[in-house]
Parts: sequence; structure tokens; C-alpha cells
Amino acid sequence: MNKKRILIVDDEENIRLLYSEELKDAGYEVDMAKDAKEAQKKIDIQKPDLITLDIRMPGIDGIEFLRRFREHDKTTPVVLCTAYSDYKQDFRIWASEAYVVKSSNLEPLKNTIREVLEKSARQSEPE
Repeated sequence: MNKKRILIVDDEENIRLLYSEELKDAGYEVDMAKDAKEAQKKIDIQKPDLITLDIRMPGIDGIEFLRRFREHDKTTPVVLCTAYSDYKQDFRIWASEAYVVKSSNLEPLKNTIREVLEKSARQSEPE
């Protein structure tokens, strides 16, 4: 079984590095992008199996990036990660598979990623 590739999109370098280390330790291949523009370039080169996406970023924010991304890709799972729980009521996040509030405990994020990837794999299996 080949490793699942995860793209971490976050403007905070320390968050990208923390997520990267944790997800590599969990057995994933990890790529990182500091903003929406860099993320799109990386997606064009090698499509990830899942994207973790920060909402508040300079330039194009995560919600706008998600909207644009979904115009071309309806299947790649996206997990929104934010320090702000107030986005849970924002209907624009519904285009994502999951929503995780950032915390020093990365277990909820890792569990969510595992569950979303398992669900995605089941949905892509031939009937």
C-alpha cells in the first residue's frame, strides 16, 4: 500500500512543521504550502490525497481557496483547521469534509484525517 500524501496549507511555519512531523510519524507523505498560491502550484504538480487548510491566511483565505478548489475538484478531501471555532456556523465550510479547531493536542486532527481518508477510500471502491 502506498503512503497517502497530505498537503498542509498554513501561513504559520511552526504549525506546518508541527503537523508535518506528526503526520510523517503517523505514516503519511507530507508536503507544505504557506498560502493558497503555493498550495495551488503544489496541487498542480502532484495531487494530494488530502489537504489540511487553514482558514485565516493572508491573500486568499482558506474558505475562498476551498471554493475555487471545489470548482475543479469535488473529490479530494479537505480538512479545515483553524484556531477559531466561530467558523462552525459558516455555511461556506460545508464544502470541506471536516473541521478541526487547532490545539496543542494533535490527536483530534490525526483521527479526523484517518477517518476522512478511510471514508474516501470506501467511496472510491468499485461496487
